[in-house]
Amino acid sequence: MTETSSDSDWVPDWLKGPLDLWNAGGGERPVPLQDRSASDAPPTPGPKLAGEEDATHDGFTRRQRTVIVTPRRDRTVNRKLRGHQLFMITVNATLGTGLYWRGGQILELGGPVAVLLSFLLVGLLAWAVMQCITEMLCIWPVPGALSVYVGEFVDAELGIAVGVAYWFTYSVSFAALIATSAAEIDFWRQGDRVFDGVVVYLLIPAALIAINTFGVKWYGTLEVLFGSVKILFYLIIVAALIAINAGAGANKALGTRYWRDLGAFDHSAAHTWGTCLLMSLSISAFAYVGVEVVGASALEARWPGHGSKSDTEHRAPTDLSQRSKEPLLIGETVKNSTLYISALATAAYVTGGVLAAFDMPHDDCRLPRLSWIDYTPGPGNCTSTVSTSTYSTSSAFVAIAQGARIPHLADAFNVFLVFTALTCANTNLYVASRSLFGLTSRLDGGGRGSGGSRLTHALMDALAWLGRTNSHRVPLRAMIVSAFAFIWVPFLQLKPGGSNETTPIGMFIEVLAEMGSVGVIIVWACECWAFIRYYHCIYRHRDVLERLKVSQVRRWDEEDYDDYPYRSKAQPLLAYVALIGCLFVLLVCNNAALWNGWHLMPFLSSYLIVLVFFALWIGLKLIRGAKWSLVDLKNEAKVMKIIRDLHDIRLGAS
Repeated sequence: MTETSSDSDWVPDWLKGPLDLWNAGGGERPVPLQDRSASDAPPTPGPKLAGEEDATHDGFTRRQRTVIVTPRRDRTVNRKLRGHQLFMITVNATLGTGLYWRGGQILELGGPVAVLLSFLLVGLLAWAVMQCITEMLCIWPVPGALSVYVGEFVDAELGIAVGVAYWFTYSVSFAALIATSAAEIDFWRQGDRVFDGVVVYLLIPAALIAINTFGVKWYGTLEVLFGSVKILFYLIIVAALIAINAGAGANKALGTRYWRDLGAFDHSAAHTWGTCLLMSLSISAFAYVGVEVVGASALEARWPGHGSKSDTEHRAPTDLSQRSKEPLLIGETVKNSTLYISALATAAYVTGGVLAAFDMPHDDCRLPRLSWIDYTPGPGNCTSTVSTSTYSTSSAFVAIAQGARIPHLADAFNVFLVFTALTCANTNLYVASRSLFGLTSRLDGGGRGSGGSRLTHALMDALAWLGRTNSHRVPLRAMIVSAFAFIWVPFLQLKPGGSNETTPIGMFIEVLAEMGSVGVIIVWACECWAFIRYYHCIYRHRDVLERLKVSQVRRWDEEDYDDYPYRSKAQPLLAYVALIGCLFVLLVCNNAALWNGWHLMPFLSSYLIVLVFFALWIGLKLIRGAKWSLVDLKNEAKVMKIIRDLHDIRLGAS
């Protein structure tokens, strides 16, 4: 950067207008004033000119200027989530229906080895992806982080498309989990449509919406409670599965009886075991949806020093020498909340899935099967029809409990599963609302002075309206829209054939639910791409970053090693492996279901959201008149501006 750099290059968009007005008036630069909003905003970075002292030692010298406009209080959230609350939010989002429902489907499809390999391999993929996300998130825990990273380092329109896809995933998953819980409640009610319509589809969603209106401090406490209970339930299920295998209940000790035929698979679904394994990888990816949700919740992570008794009235410190160290500490909070969740989820899924495979044969007729496959039970296909109840279940774990004939164990397992689904739905609504808020919080209306059609202005005004918070700084508008966007979907199950996945209505519901997991894999791939470009970018401009001592991007700096919050291992090789893994799941594993013949449902489940995603990306390019090229990370000035903007967003969000 040179001495001729303009001030406007160093300020976020919401400061450029007022600064231009000041520049037109001339005169000496006034001293900083306190923000007129409820909380103080940090001073805006200024360019590092020759002879100026960098008092903060963060690579950006602050020049004295009047902060006329800052992010208004109604466009910010409370930063009150502690590290353990961030962790439990991620646990609740991840440990949902993927193991308890999809585990049995994988067991039926590819046998016990497929259960082990699919959960293990996709778990390793999730871990690799989280290494990339965590490294960027520790530097910039900003609103709409996953969208911002892609927009800044890859392509602006792609970043918007990623944000929309991420919001869609969790908004539709909220509704899908309500429908799933209804299916498990029918274990007792046997299709009571009045009960489903009033209690499950109306009262329960209303209660979850009410919980999401709480201030983030109380909401985080509830997430800790829910997560602790969910982990306890999981441990009880694991202990029960071990006891059943050892001979508890009506059956003799099972041991490794069901692991003798390691190459077993469903011949109705595929011609080879390898194809079934690829299909199993696609199914197991659903279980890991949620490991990255800290990217949405980090914007409410507690900043250091905000734990005083007057926390609710806390004002951000204006001493920049103090603030320069805070991002390092909040990076520690984020890192500790995200770094191990994928490994823990992998351990939980592999353990639970393998134990279930020890207690139930892969060809048991009670296991859930792919709905689009014509399956005719016959000799050698159904080895067990043991059941002490006329009630049906779609979970292998409940079926195992039924077969053990231990009084009320199946009921207890089903309670655990319903609780798991509903708490996961609650967290998904939270993530969807924060994702939508992150997309819209920095908009400020239609920009009527910038041209464009009335329709564009109206759309921008509507989106800006969603980016506001209430008096408790909860993004209530974004939450309500996220809740009601797809809340109508479960009600379709009340129509004739709505619960049958072979009917058009049932197929529509299943496709919509499946699209969510595919959407997250798309987001994962884009985050890996963003990290790869970020990694090469900072090393390309290593000399200028080192000369200016720009904070928290000097990954190579050994002298000031702690300035960089987190260095993931084996980069950038790990990021390339993760990107290839995501593309492999999207293009190969999702396609394997079609190798045994054309089926409409798996095609729509796997590729409809991909087509919509690319259509949205191209449409945004056309509407915005953007260049058909990626962000120019070779241009030193542009790279410096990207880093400054991200630093500004981080400080402005605090």
